[in-house]
Amino acid sequence: MGASACLRSHHQFPFLRSFSSKIFVKGLAFSTTEQNLSEAFSQFGTVLNANIVLNKAKTRSKGFGYVTFATEEEARVAQIAMDKKILHGRVLYVDMQPPRKQNNSFSEQETNDV
Repeated sequence: MGASACLRSHHQFPFLRSFSSKIFVKGLAFSTTEQNLSEAFSQFGTVLNANIVLNKAKTRSKGFGYVTFATEEEARVAQIAMDKKILHGRVLYVDMQPPRKQNNSFSEQETNDV
């Protein structure tokens, strides 16, 4: 497959792209609402959705959420501009993807070697 064919297929299958217009925001104050979050980030582009993750009882924020922008570029600009900024008295940590969970258990390979 030539380079031009690869570029064509890349545009035909946008789900294969590695970047996203969704950013991960942690460090949110419990009082921050989805409307507040949307307003804070809207200065960097069109916010399609602002979602704050709630606890299982859905009564209180877990202190993190996601903001989805219309474009990847808007998301990148917002990530750079808002990372380590203060919103409602709390320092925000903004990334393009949430951190991966650490797996503390042994892998199958390690247990087979014992």
